[in-house]
Amino acid sequence: MNQMLYRTPLHEAHVRLGARLTPFAGWEMPLSYRSILEEARSVRHHVGIFDISHMGRLKIVGRDAASLLQFLTTNDVKALSSGMAHYSLLANQQGGIKDDIIVYKMNEDEFLVVVNASNTAKDIAWIESFSPQTEGEGVGEELRIENITPHTAMIAVQGPKAETVLATALDTSELKEIERFAHRTIVVKKGGVSTELLCCRTGYTGEDGFELIVSNAYAQVIWEGLLAVGATPCGLGARDTLRIEAGYPLYGHEIDEDISPVEAGLMWVVKLEKGDFIGREAIIEGKRLGPRRRLMGLLVRGRALPRQGYTIYHEDQEVGVVTSGTFSPHREASIALGFLNAEVARPHLTVEIDIRGQRHTATVVPKKELLQKPHMEEKS
Repeated sequence: MNQMLYRTPLHEAHVRLGARLTPFAGWEMPLSYRSILEEARSVRHHVGIFDISHMGRLKIVGRDAASLLQFLTTNDVKALSSGMAHYSLLANQQGGIKDDIIVYKMNEDEFLVVVNASNTAKDIAWIESFSPQTEGEGVGEELRIENITPHTAMIAVQGPKAETVLATALDTSELKEIERFAHRTIVVKKGGVSTELLCCRTGYTGEDGFELIVSNAYAQVIWEGLLAVGATPCGLGARDTLRIEAGYPLYGHEIDEDISPVEAGLMWVVKLEKGDFIGREAIIEGKRLGPRRRLMGLLVRGRALPRQGYTIYHEDQEVGVVTSGTFSPHREASIALGFLNAEVARPHLTVEIDIRGQRHTATVVPKKELLQKPHMEEKS
């Protein structure tokens, strides 16, 4: 029997737009509306909108909330001020990555944590297992964990025109005051009805943009309002292409419970100096020993598409594996992310990728250089 898929509050809007729907992390999601490449180009040059309501949204409230998140996550929650957010990781005791997350600080006793759709149930169980308990009553009065995913929608507005288009759609001048990784609750009014909209200047495309959280009842109004002012609807296909171009990891590809932040190049969100947290000692030891493998970018010559699991060779020796690959409309070339043995994980090295039985030449680059303009000289 096929498992029933969840549907987002915008499902009917996707059907009306003729979206090609696909299963993803237990949800029925739009893969594309017209063309993945056209949608990706719209985000790079104008503005695209994504239904990301499948992402988990967990509200953590109480006077123990900050201390709990400080212990469970790798970044420094106590350095966050109200109205700000940061990227962080949930690590396991062995220093592997349980999930990558965004932590929003609403006020001293309230946080919102956005997690990957495939990990929502796992993350809730993990957080609750470390929560202060009241005997016989589950999570105690000092802490409340609420999964608000079923009651809210989440929409990403991404691209160089994101601020202008979103400000027009919402009829607000407040967006220009929201800095990168800041968030603000905006009251918007459409059709005589007012609602609160949480607006954070974050994204997963490598472009400027915002991620909006709104009640289910108001989601289609916001979506239709963005379409009306020229935003391009984009699906998971374009989102994946854009995040690979930006060198961003995806859980189950570049990160998982057996991959450390040292290997994945994510030590910038691991604050060892903040004190004890889950996985700290293992991460310290991994940093001391040095990684056996490193996550790197790959520029492929020709248009053959590298995919997850394809083997990487150097001088006829197997030296790594592709974790994600795509055709980049930005570069007009195939690109990939992959783990390489540490001794060969260096920029400008020439390697070969086995793509369906044929070796294709590729150049190793730092992840951030995948999004450089094609005409720019590749430098480390």
